[in-house]
Amino acid sequence: MLSQYKSQKPSDREYNRMPNYSTIVSLLRDRATSEPDKIGYSFLGEDGETVKASLTYQELDRQARAIAAQLQNLGAAGERALLIYPFSQGLEFVAGFFGCLYAGVTAVTTYPPRPNQSLSGFEARAASCQAKFVLATKALLANLEGKWPENTGLAECQKLATDSIPSSLAEEWQEPDLNKDYLAFLQYTSGSTGNPKGVIVTHENILHNSAQIYKCFGHSTNSQGVIWLPAYHDMGLIGGIIQPLYGGFPVALMSPMTFLQKPLSWLKAISRYKATTSGGPNFAYDLCARKATPELLETLDLSSWEVAFSGAEPVRAKTLEQFAIAYKACGFRHSAFYPCYGMAETTLLVSGGLKDDPPAIKYVEELALEQNRVVPAEPGKGARAIVSCGRGWLGQEILIVDPDTLTICPSDRIGEIWVSGSSVGKGYWNQPEETKRTFNGYLADTGDGPFLRTGDFGFWADGELFIAGRLKDMIIIWGRNQYPQNIEMTVEQSHPALRPGASAAFAVEAEEEERLVIVQEVERAYLKKLNAEETIEAIRSAIAQQHELETYAVLLIKTGSIPKTSSGKVQRHACRTKFLDGSLNVVARWQNPSVDIGGVLERLIPAKEVSQS
Repeated sequence: MLSQYKSQKPSDREYNRMPNYSTIVSLLRDRATSEPDKIGYSFLGEDGETVKASLTYQELDRQARAIAAQLQNLGAAGERALLIYPFSQGLEFVAGFFGCLYAGVTAVTTYPPRPNQSLSGFEARAASCQAKFVLATKALLANLEGKWPENTGLAECQKLATDSIPSSLAEEWQEPDLNKDYLAFLQYTSGSTGNPKGVIVTHENILHNSAQIYKCFGHSTNSQGVIWLPAYHDMGLIGGIIQPLYGGFPVALMSPMTFLQKPLSWLKAISRYKATTSGGPNFAYDLCARKATPELLETLDLSSWEVAFSGAEPVRAKTLEQFAIAYKACGFRHSAFYPCYGMAETTLLVSGGLKDDPPAIKYVEELALEQNRVVPAEPGKGARAIVSCGRGWLGQEILIVDPDTLTICPSDRIGEIWVSGSSVGKGYWNQPEETKRTFNGYLADTGDGPFLRTGDFGFWADGELFIAGRLKDMIIIWGRNQYPQNIEMTVEQSHPALRPGASAAFAVEAEEEERLVIVQEVERAYLKKLNAEETIEAIRSAIAQQHELETYAVLLIKTGSIPKTSSGKVQRHACRTKFLDGSLNVVARWQNPSVDIGGVLERLIPAKEVSQS
């Protein structure tokens, strides 16, 4: 039967039992009235533990009304406003975001500018969304004075320093005529496989996805969040800012720069504030697992942590195991791990498991996986461990579809993941062709649709969704499908000099064949003492043994130089482009001497050559 290949479709009665709000504005207004003095948001300083600022629901409501009144006075209703806030002042973003919603202005989230950074990326986003306003802090606007590109849309935008707007202006606010279908904000995709696109997210999208997260994470008013994820990214915005408001529980926010500079500050904050829910991408757990020390373990208590969600990049079974072992003495429970799957096009969450169930791991034959077949296997050589990402919730439907025939795949085949439901955004802003291609998938045999075509590969097993990789990132060598993240994991684990979460595997064509290229960052501590020949040989050997593939080029590059999205995902396509144009920051390189790949390596900046044996 067809239904056995679909996710279980939960009753919408579950959703209807959730708080009945038509917009996010009505939700915050209700919190401000019923619980005015309850602290909803705290922001932690650079030590990751001391509260630097906080907002009660009433204070946030008043700030949002003041900002909204200023926007209304400027005739901004229905326009787009680009939000550019520094990481060091996380609550200014929160106030600015809700200020836009209160004014009926479409918020456009974006990353903050770095020192000496070109504003061309902001100009592209402002042009894409046709922004008329820029919201930021007074200090940031002063710092950017004179740096706006001349005669461009960004330069012509009206600049508002939201932290300079007097709170008394809140009394002038006029409640806009909003409904569930009103456009709330544009959520730009991270651009890991192409140019960033603004996903149209309505109030209904936000509320439905918030209900999903609340339900499957098992949140309550007794929950406590700790979030370091950037507020401009879907996981940080929906999971870290809107979800706590929806659930009526407090959250302590941290700057992502604090986490990146002091990863263990995240765990210290969880311990100090007795967080029940927190998480991040796989690399965050891997980083903390590597930094565990006996001295640290004595200072932490992670027993309160009930939901350690992991998403945004492939969830690796080995990482979960290593982290759980490293922090077991602190009270961390392996069953707290909550692998999930989501994307900007679905507001955030697509699927997740049952809160109290441990992560489900499926072992499949790696060679069969390369042929898009699912063959169960025992753990060991030739088997690949894939972590389940649960199922759909609250009426969200998930299909596994053959991307060529557009028909549902049988249960033993890998296909493209298609999604439908109230969390799916309304398309890409001003990109009708991309919207049609991505948001309007229809099954060829039944005509069912529309579905969001995620571009991800996956399969169903035992009623749960397993993610195999990105369709656009697929490498085909010798007629075999290769998922780059599997190769990258092998590379990163092949030698201690290699930095986790900082590798890219891709293919280039040479002599009418696809050839495998590896680009990998070196750990900073190894830059001056790198044994390049030994390291590259370890990479080649590991790939040959575990994937039966021949490597045609290996480039070791400087720490922090691999192209990444604003949310930290490696941009394989951008990395491939830099490889081809010779603009990577190379430390050492190796090329198979028997294959001509167009003299690419000879065009690179000077770097240490490694014996080409």
